[in-house]
Amino acid sequence: MRAYTTEDEERLRTQAFLRDWEGEGLISGEQRRGMDRDVECGLRRTNVFLRAVLFLFTLLSAGAGVGLFIVIAGRQADPVVTGTVVLFFAAIAYGGAEYAVYEWKLYRYGIEEGLAAVSVVFLCWGLQGVAFSGYKPHPGPPQSLIPATGAIASFWIYRRFGFQYFFLAAMVSVAFIPGYWTESNAAVRLIVAAVYAAGLGVVTLIRPDHRFDFLDDEYSVIEALLWAGIYFAVNLKLSTLLPDLVPQPVYWTTFALIWCLPAATIRRGLSMKDKPVILCGMVTAVVTLVTNKPYLGWERHPWDPMLLGILLTGVAIAVRRWLENSPGGVRHGFTAQRLSGRDKRLMNTISGAVGLASPHTFTPAPAAPSATFGGGSSAGGGASSDY
Repeated sequence: MRAYTTEDEERLRTQAFLRDWEGEGLISGEQRRGMDRDVECGLRRTNVFLRAVLFLFTLLSAGAGVGLFIVIAGRQADPVVTGTVVLFFAAIAYGGAEYAVYEWKLYRYGIEEGLAAVSVVFLCWGLQGVAFSGYKPHPGPPQSLIPATGAIASFWIYRRFGFQYFFLAAMVSVAFIPGYWTESNAAVRLIVAAVYAAGLGVVTLIRPDHRFDFLDDEYSVIEALLWAGIYFAVNLKLSTLLPDLVPQPVYWTTFALIWCLPAATIRRGLSMKDKPVILCGMVTAVVTLVTNKPYLGWERHPWDPMLLGILLTGVAIAVRRWLENSPGGVRHGFTAQRLSGRDKRLMNTISGAVGLASPHTFTPAPAAPSATFGGGSSAGGGASSDY
């Protein structure tokens, strides 16, 4: 099912470990290069910035091509005909992604990712035109076929190429499906949370079989996404949903769940020593603290963020000292010391992205123009109002 062989995936994982060890000084650059030769693979890769540029360029190029066709065909063209042609473009885009991987050996290169993304978009767009003759302002249950198709296609792209953000796209598509079946917000949230919980159960069952191979890293991220999806489906204060729109028992049940879910997520992450799941639990715990007052109907104050920051800083310092005071600085397999170079590279990447996104953030404002004294003549005669 996977477009890449297991051997290539494991070789890339080993190369990542070698870079981490070199970054932490465990091995020298010469040693790393020597071991790299033993785990070489034929896949072509690039850095994250060029990958993003190629991804966006592919999206824009494909979108512009289809948009040009629609303009030439005219806005009054039959939606069924337009949808059929868009479905044809979807097949071409997906075929291009397969060809880029099979023939050019691209791996997280941006081009094949962009082609896969537009293939899903074109598939849903074309199906909307063919099956339902275009967009309907008041869709009914049959039109849930569109997000369902998007979810299935996104999940297939994830399984085929291993693009984890397509799993997130599948989750988002699933979240739209129940809205076509019922107008009850509580029912929609319950269905979405149940689907995510079922997916979480499946991942929990299959992860032990891949504990020491490359799929464990992948399933770690997937599990974290599912935990987060369940939490965000349950937390009513993350949308405009008002308390009087759901029954009071349901409302207070969700209040209890938003406290229990972060604790369960952190406990699961600690038991598996799973960093993405632990991070997910921490983030949802902070969100719970932020939405606690709105849930209870308490008044918010301007100093609430400051108190939250003090609380989080105090917890971080206490945990760090608790770990450092243990023998060897290790307690139950956890340490406050950074053991991987991935964290350093991640912070460098985030810093670079923030700098590109806000290049003028730290640019000083231009100085005010100084007063002018033009208009006068020699010896001060003829001084004007600029003086």
